[in-house]
Amino acid sequence: MGRAQPRWLVQPLGADGTPYRADGGSPTVMTAAQLAAADAGRPRWVLDGADRHYPALLRAGVRLTRCHDIVMTERLLQGRVGEFGVPVAAAAVVARATGAPVPADPGAQPAADAVPALFDTPAAGPQPERPDAVLDRLGAALRDQLGRLSRQPQPAPLRLLVAADSTSALAAVELSAAGMPWDADEHDRLLSALLGPRPRHGGRPAKLQALADQVAAALGGRVNPDSPTDLRQAFYRNGIELTSTRSWVLKSIEHPAIAPLLAYKELARLYTANGWNWLSTWVVEGRLHTEFVPAGVVSGRWATRGGGGLQLPRALRAAGRARSGWTLVVADAAQLEPRVLAAVSADPALQQICRQDDLYVALAADGFGGDRAAAKLAMLGAMYGQTSGEAGRLLATLRARYPASMALLQRAADTGEAGGVVHSVLGRASPPPSEAWRTVTAADTPRAREQARSWGRFTRNFVVQASAADWAAVWLSLLRAELLAGAAPGAELVFFQHDELILHCPSEQAQTVCELARSTADAARALVFPRSTAATPVRPVAVGCYADAK
Repeated sequence: MGRAQPRWLVQPLGADGTPYRADGGSPTVMTAAQLAAADAGRPRWVLDGADRHYPALLRAGVRLTRCHDIVMTERLLQGRVGEFGVPVAAAAVVARATGAPVPADPGAQPAADAVPALFDTPAAGPQPERPDAVLDRLGAALRDQLGRLSRQPQPAPLRLLVAADSTSALAAVELSAAGMPWDADEHDRLLSALLGPRPRHGGRPAKLQALADQVAAALGGRVNPDSPTDLRQAFYRNGIELTSTRSWVLKSIEHPAIAPLLAYKELARLYTANGWNWLSTWVVEGRLHTEFVPAGVVSGRWATRGGGGLQLPRALRAAGRARSGWTLVVADAAQLEPRVLAAVSADPALQQICRQDDLYVALAADGFGGDRAAAKLAMLGAMYGQTSGEAGRLLATLRARYPASMALLQRAADTGEAGGVVHSVLGRASPPPSEAWRTVTAADTPRAREQARSWGRFTRNFVVQASAADWAAVWLSLLRAELLAGAAPGAELVFFQHDELILHCPSEQAQTVCELARSTADAARALVFPRSTAATPVRPVAVGCYADAK
């Protein structure tokens, strides 16, 4: 007998989340084919976490166009009231709305101190719920969220963010399933060239071992370069007291062991993070499969679970290769964060600068005597709170020439130092500082002032980075919608990080995909920054190999 085809129970809802049944009967049982046909009408599906429910649909051949993700939406809404890390699934939403005890999210780990005693009787597992009860809870959660969204001071931008985050949740599942084309043989060749042949019986690759031997010889005895304790002791025997074994500290020291040690640390990082074990774990049938986590960082940026997909080293990017007859389109937003700062601050002078292809060249010509490096150092220092040293000296020029943008950053920093909360352009809230922080900063001490300044640096950058993440989520959503509508047949999204998208498409579709990347980026700018004249240019390139895109 053949395997039974999966089926799903579907309950239609009105625009306000109220159930309706055209025939007055029960919710409808649908096959994958019926769900796919229903999606052609572009309904907004309500999911209690796309990461939990969409993979099974995708495996069955159902690709959803739109959804309202209860989990993603609740994270946004709870963040707006200063609650982070709380349960956010539909059951928790309904419990909070009704005053009932809030249950943990499905799959959540028990608290660290919730350890059963040796002879405790295991509790019975949860009883299966009736499907109609699950649907009723989803509808109730949706109605509660729609009500809270409507009561926000500025509901329209937040609704756009909810839609973008929900679509991002669908896209993350699709990206994780698709995987980026990755040539395992080329990866192996690159590793062997950098590290030496793969060790067959443990131990270090040959080039790593040779560098370790050089370090030991220079320090006059046996030392494990992977051990900070060993290194500190070895350098101490040589008359040098290390405060840290981090590379930036080592670079300030003159000793024959430093050069091979720095080279060792760089290659060891590659071997550990992206070596042969990584290759055999994450690359399957010619695809690099990373589990993407949309808005996995409080700023709204994506994260990953395993695979290190957001930190692919340049030394190995030549392994990212389109299959024969296909092309990779790599599209990234150029100098995004300064352009976002110009947009959210409505600084007319900086917006004028941001109309140029290379804003740092324009910035340098406007106030830094043509010194691009100084202009870039000043702008990055302003956004990341580097207000001392050379960056601090250059900051005075930015304050004089771009007062609105610098004032916005300073207000964000002041808010953070006072323990307040700031928001992205669409309304994502920064987390409040901890009670421990408030206790420390209540005193008038140097440590208290430094802790306050540190949190101020976080909020200063949050308004820019989170607003950039808002734009990127909308861009991704619009580009995905174009692909689902058939604008570039065969093209697929295969990778996303911060402000860079990679698509894999038939070579004859490459130019169409490049144009779609540009046009949807412009459309995202108009939606997220409707009153801004600052450009957010995306520069897509069509390549056969990821390394050729940079």
